[in-house]
Amino acid sequence: HEAPAVFTLYVLIGAVIIKEVMFRLLHRTGQSIGSEAVKVTAWHHRADAITSGAAFIGISVALIGGPGYEQADGWAALVACVVIAYNGVRLFRGALDEMMDKAPPPEIEARIREIARGIPDVAAIEKCRVRRSGLSLFVEIHVEVDGSLTVRRGHEIAHDVKQALLEAQLSIIDVTVHIEPAGG
Repeated sequence: HEAPAVFTLYVLIGAVIIKEVMFRLLHRTGQSIGSEAVKVTAWHHRADAITSGAAFIGISVALIGGPGYEQADGWAALVACVVIAYNGVRLFRGALDEMMDKAPPPEIEARIREIARGIPDVAAIEKCRVRRSGLSLFVEIHVEVDGSLTVRRGHEIAHDVKQALLEAQLSIIDVTVHIEPAGG
């Protein structure tokens, strides 16, 4: 097993810098638009930076150590394999959650309930289901109102709840409002 060429260290330094910059830019973008897919791509770049760093260390040890240390490059490759496997499992789980319409964090549902309760004549919120689809949210909400209200007024309240939620800056693209009589 021969020691790697010295120029590979320069290539690896460049790769680490470029991949880390790409990670930071994409991760920031993914956070700002709420996209798991973009954040997964960012973490792929971070894994590349880490594995390039491991290769840099392995090659450096092989070059500095001289004869008998040529295997350091192979050990660094083994570390890189572990990083890649770990990152693959971690990223797969996030992507699977997004594909399976995982519910958003509880804070979002709490905010939706708060907005709906703020609409005049809304007595309570019976149920609230929120699911993510890509970058957007779908909401199904059961709103309790005074049971003696007219159907027309109940419809107006449902419309007001829907409109308030669509305008709430929560990436909601559709709301289904079901009206229930309060206390019944």
